[in-house]
Amino acid sequence: MVKPPSRRYLALASLLIVVLDQVTKILAVEKLEGREPVELFWTLQLNTTRNKGASFSLGTEYTSLLAVVALVAAIGIVYFSRTARSPLELSLFGVVLGGVLGNVGDRIFRSSNGFLNGGVVDFIDFQWWPIFNVADMALVVGLPSLVILMLRDGRESE
Repeated sequence: MVKPPSRRYLALASLLIVVLDQVTKILAVEKLEGREPVELFWTLQLNTTRNKGASFSLGTEYTSLLAVVALVAAIGIVYFSRTARSPLELSLFGVVLGGVLGNVGDRIFRSSNGFLNGGVVDFIDFQWWPIFNVADMALVVGLPSLVILMLRDGRESE
């Protein structure tokens, strides 16, 4: 029987994403909120906004429900991560978990209008794509990478 990879991969990857996400959001709020966007290059600028909805600001009237769904998703990620066969796979579960926790943390701790009602801080703005943050990048890269890895390893038949 093959020994499963250490759960430390999950913990370290998720912790790294949450810390990076929250530090960049703290800096964005502190340095950018209430100010004109900071132009970097091409169409990239730093510009803070609070997203109370899901991706692309959909469902802004369901902020609390989205937070509960995200918390359930986090529990599901931890549960399904038990099936990981390699350190890379477990790390990708951690990246996805970190992305979920980074954004749900905003809904919990950045709320001035009730529990689970905070807006997610977004600040990376290409001006032709919805504004996003580090947690969003972790989700957009981590989830497809995890699915591809699992499919490549023949997991679709299980």
